[in-house]
Amino acid sequence: MNFAEIDKLIKLALAEDMPQGDITTDNLIPPESTSRAVFIAKERGVLAGLRVAERVFKLVDASVNFTPLISDGTKIHPGDRLAEVAGPSQALLKAERTALNFLQRLSGIATFTRHFVQALAGTSTRVLDTRKTTPGLRSLEKYAVRMGGGQNHRFSLSDMVLIKDNHLRLVGSITEAVKKIRERVGNRVKIEVEVTSLKEAEEAFKAGADWVMLDNMSLEEMKKVVAVLKGRVVLEASGNVTLDKAREIAALGVDYISVGRLTHSVEALDISLEFI
Repeated sequence: MNFAEIDKLIKLALAEDMPQGDITTDNLIPPESTSRAVFIAKERGVLAGLRVAERVFKLVDASVNFTPLISDGTKIHPGDRLAEVAGPSQALLKAERTALNFLQRLSGIATFTRHFVQALAGTSTRVLDTRKTTPGLRSLEKYAVRMGGGQNHRFSLSDMVLIKDNHLRLVGSITEAVKKIRERVGNRVKIEVEVTSLKEAEEAFKAGADWVMLDNMSLEEMKKVVAVLKGRVVLEASGNVTLDKAREIAALGVDYISVGRLTHSVEALDISLEFI
């Protein structure tokens, strides 16, 4: 984790939550008061984000003691104690919501990712995330995907060439687009092309693409592509992939399934902080 980057995010979150302090805590709890509290899982899932939660408390008050009781990537169950915090009561109360916001969201992503990983168990297909992340939280959300057992696709537009439909509308053809990009970047960067048919997939392969994304294609059409191109180019299925369809798609023989909803539509995992 890049804690310099994470600290910036946490400071923004804290400033949003306490633009002028905590009017309740500041006027109700004595500064000399100290407390202990424990993070408790309220539902089953996969934990992610404990170190982020710890940074929240440390940035509110460096004297807070944070003790993890379990590690990220671990399955958790209702009632499990995840971590303990101890220190000034005001600091614990001020950090509580921000720490939980990070911890619950990241654990929700890790949990949902694990469901896809389990659905694909026994196949050679792996689940990928996308760039459909919360603005500013991409590195954390992609970390959570890894904690759930998934793999990260490109982190940014700078990492890998991905020629999509709008690029093709402007350039004219898959062949021309791949040719133009290859002339500019050589072989140092992989080139992926989004296609919607067997014909386009074959064109992308012949043009020299390293990776072909089968976008919103029917099972029958994907099956045809796999029969022709399996082992010759990396094949990725994408587009509204749901958990109940994932294994059926994997059975076709694609290398990857990318799932935007791992990060853009996930439900936060229910975790609480209870004072002892």
